[in-house]
Amino acid sequence: MLRFRQMKTLQKFASTHANVHNRFSLERHLTDRKISKEQCSAALAEW
Repeated sequence: MLRFRQMKTLQKFASTHANVHNRFSLERHLTDRKISKEQCSAALAEW
């Protein structure tokens, strides 16, 4: 947080980072393909 000079910039970054993290960090190695695809579709729809 110290690298951001304005709170608005921090909020924008955090919002974008959360959406990208939801999309790409699904821990696919822990679930089967069907559940992984459903989670990916849900994350993409949310994004």
